Amino acid sequence: MADSPPPSKLRLVAIPRLAAGGRWRVEAMRALSEPCLLWFTKGQGRITIAGVTRGYTAHNVIFIPAGVMHGFEVSPAVFGTAVFFGRDCDVTLPKTPQHLRIREVHAQQELNVTLDMILREMDADTPAHDRATRHYLGLLGVWLERQVVKGASEVTKPDAARKLVARYTALLERNFRSGMGVAEFAAALGVSPTHLTRCCNQAGGRSAHAILQDRRIFEARRLLTETRLPVARIGETLGFSSAAYFTRAFQNETGLSPSGFRRLR
Repeated sequence: MADSPPPSKLRLVAIPRLAAGGRWRVEAMRALSEPCLLWFTKGQGRITIAGVTRGYTAHNVIFIPAGVMHGFEVSPAVFGTAVFFGRDCDVTLPKTPQHLRIREVHAQQELNVTLDMILREMDADTPAHDRATRHYLGLLGVWLERQVVKGASEVTKPDAARKLVARYTALLERNFRSGMGVAEFAAALGVSPTHLTRCCNQAGGRSAHAILQDRRIFEARRLLTETRLPVARIGETLGFSSAAYFTRAFQNETGLSPSGFRRLR
């Protein structure tokens, strides 16, 4: 399903820090086991959510529910805050991904103040700071709900191609370790591999195979970085038919062998 369970507590992280361990950590296709909100205050780039690519710029809020595959560009000019709600969060949040352009200065300021207050209470040792944190987090949920309603008229309903790609990425996230190829995924979705790839290219500019490999190699890099599992075992865990095939695929994506990548980390 999603990647290994992260800490279940709320965290606020400066967006540039997300790529501190390598830009692959944010750019590769992957899903989290907790909801995430991205608030971009400076810079621009592209973000892919559920296989659909769009541009983002300053004063964009992007909400990504748990289990939704995504990846986004982070250049040195990009700044903002990422809110990781934790797996145990009980705040009411949207059920589907949201990409909101916050044009009203008052709404921008309101969000900045709310995030500042959450961070201040999280770092405080004053009485009831944990309860205050939860209340401010609830206000963040209310702010987000109101902005979703305000921006509803700008939302473009997904066409058939985007709906198929969303189904593909959701199925892929659940089964990327299985060794299934694009043909097997297409069959499970009731379409041909050619049609699936055409829709993926149309929605996100990448083939179905490229999305699959990106997800598998992200997981390989994560395991090489965060565990001591043998290289061959990692390849086997991710459904590669042989250690040699895993090494070739990894090198094609990263320019390094799995062992070489691990040594650099």
